[in-house]
Amino acid sequence: AQTGLPFELRQPQNKVVVKVGETLTLTCTTSGDGPPGAVKWLKGWGSGNETVYEQKSSLPRVTRVVGGSDTDFSIHIGDVRVEDAGTYYCVKFQKSLNGDTIFRHGEGTEVSLYETGLVPSMVAVAVVLCFLLLLFFVALCIYRRKQRGEADSQCLAGPAAMGSFSPIPLRCCAGTPGIPSEVLDAESSHLPSQQSSKLDNDIHYADLQPLPAAPRHSRSPGAACSEYASIRIAAK
Repeated sequence: AQTGLPFELRQPQNKVVVKVGETLTLTCTTSGDGPPGAVKWLKGWGSGNETVYEQKSSLPRVTRVVGGSDTDFSIHIGDVRVEDAGTYYCVKFQKSLNGDTIFRHGEGTEVSLYETGLVPSMVAVAVVLCFLLLLFFVALCIYRRKQRGEADSQCLAGPAAMGSFSPIPLRCCAGTPGIPSEVLDAESSHLPSQQSSKLDNDIHYADLQPLPAAPRHSRSPGAACSEYASIRIAAK
């Protein structure tokens, strides 16, 4: 200790995280003039504490960072295990007639550990999530394809179910625009030669025909079936 200066003990680490199997370093330094007595490292506080290091002896896996130093009492704990997790205190003791008593101590360093086995488990969870997402997209594609197939089948079945088109009354214009014309049906309009009236050459009529089925790949989902109307005008 340095003579004439007040004694100070510094334990700067509040928390330390280390992987199982690696080496843990705990820092503690002193300065100034202190009473005779050892500096120790304790795990835990109170009646249940465990002495990790003292100048006379220490645990097998514990070594000094700077051997023989009177001011640097930092230690290494090698091959860290799960049971090494806890809070460690650097303590300066004072000798007395009744034994050693605590003179100064640090605020404590909380040591947390993690295992390498956590990484594979996280990878396994990620793989499972990706697999579930893949199943979802496959099911969605199957559903959309099924919906598209139902729409196509409805359009293709429409003309077959209808058979022949029923006659549709159409209003046609004969002669001068604005003059009321008679209503003819589609069947009679197919046979203009059977009409004996003078209006035969002037009759306008329409014939609805089914639109040929479009290729499956060109039809968008939900598209309705279509028809076209052909308009025929008798020559004058």
